[in-house]
Amino acid sequence: MMATTHALAGVVLAVLAGVLFPESVVGTSSIPIAAAALGGLFPDFDLYAGHRRTLHFPVYFGVAAAVAGAVAVAAPTTLTAAAALFLAAAALHSAMDALGGGLELKPWLGTSERAVYSHYHGRWLRPRRWVRYDGAPEDLFVAVAFAAPAVYTLDGVVETAVLAAVGVSAVYVLLRKPMVIVTETVVAALPPRFVDRLPARFVEDFH
Repeated sequence: MMATTHALAGVVLAVLAGVLFPESVVGTSSIPIAAAALGGLFPDFDLYAGHRRTLHFPVYFGVAAAVAGAVAVAAPTTLTAAAALFLAAAALHSAMDALGGGLELKPWLGTSERAVYSHYHGRWLRPRRWVRYDGAPEDLFVAVAFAAPAVYTLDGVVETAVLAAVGVSAVYVLLRKPMVIVTETVVAALPPRFVDRLPARFVEDFH
């Protein structure tokens, strides 16, 4: 799924935490919300270095989030709430990737059986393709669904950021497939020594 979808999922977690614990710092500070959005983005920082494996931990992030959540409940501070939400959003991101498409240049073709790597199981989890690929129309639908409760409950800069994320998502959906054509054209024009340095999914269709 899109990075913006994952970030918005993190924001929804923060909103939910604020509803469940209205007297907590989640309801009075934007820092935990920002931490949740960053946690939703964080696993994709491995985009060019073992994507969906290096920083994706479907099981271990969940365990860490449970521990951090218990700490946040026992000792509620801005820091503990932010840490718990960051880890929970990262765990949700890692799990959500298994519901999307495979790890390939053209995931709409459905040729890859690698969705996300589970270090706990020591293997790749297969894609469920409930959302066929990142940037699919249904991906935008999910992003909007995540944004709705945030827009309803939040205001100010945070609300503006959520709406901006939806706008970016819509543009990405329009450009998703044309971007692949551009990528193929650029890769085809690169000298072999540069192509060898690119992630496998960018060049696998050329072999």
